[in-house]
Amino acid sequence: MADRKPTSYPKDRIRILLLENISETAYRLLRDAGYSDIRRISEALGEERLAEEIRDVHLLGIRSKTQVTERVLKQANKLQAIGCFCIGVNQVDLKAAMQHGVAVFNAPYSNTRSVAEMVIGSSIMLIRRIPDKNRAAHEGIWMKDAKGSYELRGKTMGIVGYGNIGTQVSVLAEALGMKVLFYDIVTKLPLGNASACRSLKDLVSQSDIVTLHVPETAQTRNLVNKGLLKHFKKGSILLNLARGEVVDLEALRKSMEEGVVGGAAVDVFPWEPEKNGDRFETPLQGMPNVLLTPHIGGSTEEAQQNIGEDVSRKLLQYLDMGISTGSHSVPPLSLPPQEGAHRILHIHRNVPGVLSEINTTLSENRINILGQYLKTNDEIGYVVLDLDKKLSSDAAKLLKDVKETIKVRLLY
Repeated sequence: MADRKPTSYPKDRIRILLLENISETAYRLLRDAGYSDIRRISEALGEERLAEEIRDVHLLGIRSKTQVTERVLKQANKLQAIGCFCIGVNQVDLKAAMQHGVAVFNAPYSNTRSVAEMVIGSSIMLIRRIPDKNRAAHEGIWMKDAKGSYELRGKTMGIVGYGNIGTQVSVLAEALGMKVLFYDIVTKLPLGNASACRSLKDLVSQSDIVTLHVPETAQTRNLVNKGLLKHFKKGSILLNLARGEVVDLEALRKSMEEGVVGGAAVDVFPWEPEKNGDRFETPLQGMPNVLLTPHIGGSTEEAQQNIGEDVSRKLLQYLDMGISTGSHSVPPLSLPPQEGAHRILHIHRNVPGVLSEINTTLSENRINILGQYLKTNDEIGYVVLDLDKKLSSDAAKLLKDVKETIKVRLLY
């Protein structure tokens, strides 16, 4: 691959836009791979400005605050891929990305350890009521008292969502001598001595600490609400380092005022400021034994470096070889380079007859196919074609006229 010269776009003509202070690691990897037209903006962009900025961009890098809507994607005529340098992709309209043939990648595992460690650290702070003692000390008040302060050892950790982060929390909690319960809508194999609960109510009624690790979906919106909070163990602690819409914060405040929930750590909120320094409000401000942090669960140097490497490598594999493994919008294909051939990528609406038309078109024009790969999902199909070098330019033009075509790219 290194000695091939791209026949579609030279690398110095590929325009890359990186937003939200994406790590230096990502910038360096893209630059070292030969992509020199890289523009960096430190903040998130609103819909109107992003729709303007993205017109001639081939590759977009974002974190969690930039919203890539259908309106934005309609303006992105040259966009090949979006890199979400975070664990989620809910900030991108995936259906629209799919319909426009834009691959969307993220780093679902790269900040797992950082979040898990913050869960354990927050648990220790809250079960010892450190936030109250810290505030008093800053105000010049000496509050040396063991009342209401406990060890983690022997307590029960309840994990809602037993995925990548939840299982890591499970291992760390058990290593500290805790009993671990978990609840997940999908049957999961327990790690260590962890035990699955049949219901969410069963879990929260037994747990001294409840930690949430679920995605934001219609099913998880206000998952922790007034009704569920009534079943929490008296004095228990709630941690939300997942998604802001998962907890009804007004209901949580009332539960704490009534003495049911005894402490909380919240890192994510239904509404979050766009940039540092902006005014921020939440119903939990001023509450005792509460830790409020500005969405920093995965914000460690190690996590950002890992995310930068993971997403950048996926983007480079897609740009350089057409490999779509890890994409949330383009069907996943992993394939080796084909020596002595040119490669064309064809994305089309998934309707019967498209592949047959592709093959017929090439056959009628006496274009030899050296290799062909196809993967589909409910919406689109992704075909990678390795063709005879002599006629690959002609093939690319012909394939653009195939019915149901969304995007064609002559890769090399």
